[in-house]
Amino acid sequence: MSGPAGTLVVVGTPIGNLGDLSPRATNALADATVVLCEDTRRTRKLFSAIGVKTPRLVRLDRNNEADISARVVATFAGEERVVLVSDAGMPAVSDPGAEVVRAAAAAGFAISVIPGPSAAVAAVAISGIPGNGFTFVGFLARKGTARLEALGRIASSPLTTVIYEAGNRVRATTVDLEAACGPGRVYVWARELTKVHEQVWRGTLGEAVLGFERADVDERGEWVLLVGPNVDEVKPDVADKHVEDLLKRAVATGSSRRSAVDEVSAATGVKRRQVYEIALNLDEGVERLTS
Repeated sequence: MSGPAGTLVVVGTPIGNLGDLSPRATNALADATVVLCEDTRRTRKLFSAIGVKTPRLVRLDRNNEADISARVVATFAGEERVVLVSDAGMPAVSDPGAEVVRAAAAAGFAISVIPGPSAAVAAVAISGIPGNGFTFVGFLARKGTARLEALGRIASSPLTTVIYEAGNRVRATTVDLEAACGPGRVYVWARELTKVHEQVWRGTLGEAVLGFERADVDERGEWVLLVGPNVDEVKPDVADKHVEDLLKRAVATGSSRRSAVDEVSAATGVKRRQVYEIALNLDEGVERLTS
């Protein structure tokens, strides 16, 4: 390869559980002469936790990424071993870093990647949402036309959409998603993945809005939201199983069959007649088992 002999290594770091740091990532951090990072304090703690001497740390954020990219090319050329990390997960995935990678590649640096934990991929894996693909959009615009356009794209997408959100905005975003997509869209939220207080909730947008209104949900921490296909668009056996689970849950909490059917139909957007037929089949199954 022509150009500077410097090396840039993009390293994925844990999103919560330190045990997820790979041996390759640990070795790369130990060999680094310079580490580009979002928060030098957090990265210093990471080095301390793994028992590795902290090298030179250079802060990299949205405001200084262009300047740091130029410095990487101009200053770190020689034999520097530059490592790029974010506060958690993979750099340049809803985090700074892409501009540094582009500049290093254009300057002829050797670039490698050490994959690590990703909240988006982890959430898709644990969601149980059916489908063969997903769209990752990161954080939505907070307001205005950009937000409305993003919500419109999510509503029309045939793929699962993965969204990052801050805890103090997750309720409002869930309400906006329901308004754009309808109550029947499959919805999963995952909070604090890989951490002590990890939570995953599965249902529909209609149920989620009701849940946020009725329950005291702990909104702290990091959130991933997944919007899947409408229940009516999922394979019949999957849709029926989802409705069955909701009916069983409603009856278990004291609802009559009529009330349970009404609640599930309203929450999922599935026609009441279809929900009623599933409820009848459930009753027949119970009678066969108990007779």
